[in-house]
Amino acid sequence: MTIRGERIGVAYSLFDVLDLLHREGLPTADTAVDDTELIEWQGGGPYDWNSGAPDEA
Repeated sequence: MTIRGERIGVAYSLFDVLDLLHREGLPTADTAVDDTELIEWQGGGPYDWNSGAPDEA
């Protein structure tokens, strides 16, 4: 994810998105994750996730 031009991490789920927003001090309670004016999704969308997460051993 990139916020205000700064890369802050990679999200593998919607929970990750909300967690990264929280870590950056941004509001999460009222965040409209499907609002394209706020969030630009690449490779999917707020409800379309694949298993791009690293394998856990």
